[in-house]
Amino acid sequence: MAKIKAIQAFRPAKGKEKDVASQPYDVLNSKEAKLEAGSNPHSFLRIIKSEIDFEDDVDVYSDKIYQKAKDNFEKFVKTGVLVQDQVPCLYFYKLVMDDISQIGLVCGSSIDDYFNGVIKKHEYTRPKKEKDRIKHIKTSEIHAGPVFLTYKANKNIDQIATDYLKNNKADVNFTATDGIQHSLWVLDDPETINEIIHIFNKEIPATYIADGHHRAASTSKVGKMLSEENPNHTGKEEYNSFLSVLFPDNQVNIIDYNRVVKDLNGMSEKEFLSKLSERFEVKSTGKEIFKPKKVKEFGMYLSGSWYNLQLKSVYGETKDPVESLDTSLLQDHLFGPLLGIKDQRTDERIDFVGGIRGMKELEKRVDSGDVKVAFSIFPVSIKQLFDVADSGNVMPPKSTWFEPKLRSGLVVYKYK
Repeated sequence: MAKIKAIQAFRPAKGKEKDVASQPYDVLNSKEAKLEAGSNPHSFLRIIKSEIDFEDDVDVYSDKIYQKAKDNFEKFVKTGVLVQDQVPCLYFYKLVMDDISQIGLVCGSSIDDYFNGVIKKHEYTRPKKEKDRIKHIKTSEIHAGPVFLTYKANKNIDQIATDYLKNNKADVNFTATDGIQHSLWVLDDPETINEIIHIFNKEIPATYIADGHHRAASTSKVGKMLSEENPNHTGKEEYNSFLSVLFPDNQVNIIDYNRVVKDLNGMSEKEFLSKLSERFEVKSTGKEIFKPKKVKEFGMYLSGSWYNLQLKSVYGETKDPVESLDTSLLQDHLFGPLLGIKDQRTDERIDFVGGIRGMKELEKRVDSGDVKVAFSIFPVSIKQLFDVADSGNVMPPKSTWFEPKLRSGLVVYKYK
């Protein structure tokens, strides 16, 4: 069963929330982060992307970058930009994007749950990225960005959240520059906190990582290191939990995660289309953008034209939760046999484009000559994610893109 706890978090001082809150560290590259932070001295990017305080040619993995993150956090605290809550709390976090609304619970999730499989994964982590986060966490001594977890909706938790939001005014409420509204309620009532913790511990058998596999792995591994180094370890120390936001599965919004490929593996366009038709029904839609409306259906953009690709019925008939994913079908019947891409994680000929950027971004990449061909993919469902995680397997890389994105800096967890 899922173990969660209240945390005594650091949060932006009243009125500074919009200035502080930033996009997650892995959504922006260093150049984009520097541009977005601009002249704002209170942007949380100065902690999660601290290289923006240096010249552009700095080594982003050098020790001084991680030390700068720690220094900036301590400066934010010293100057009153970030203020610690007086007591351990839980927090309700509401995001609104257009007609999509979701309410999550900000808390500490158990690192034991991560290692024993109560927190379920659906992606592999990359060693380089994991090492980067471990160094950031160990040096800064904070969990700067929350892990996005989901769970099978529970009516008792839903009711508590509904009642609390109805009867209490949000402590934080602002609309970010991208138009997404962020609201936060601070829950410091011990009785309600204990009730929520009890429900998770008795009624929620598992939680699932939606977004933040590297953060979950890194925070958990740092916690384990500290427990092994502590001769008086009790299991109650702050490092035994990591910062998380838990959303019920019926509020989670997954959108498409698309692919672009740099070349046709030595084939002419005519040869490629001919071979493609052996496994797919190929229909040109010309200039009309084609976005898949169901599984086993793909869009393709090549030399100024869009195509509707339908995988032939003889292919893709499997009950395996991983092999039945559209990202797997595209790999098994197109990327591998036709384009010679054996591993999407390591092949530099393939790149990934989040669906939030839209179909026009795929056209832009191809029309610029940056890549040769683009593919649009029908989104993975939350049921598919659960099925894969429950089976103990992992999805192909970049199979899911979640929107709206959580903002970093609204709740910060100092674990040491």
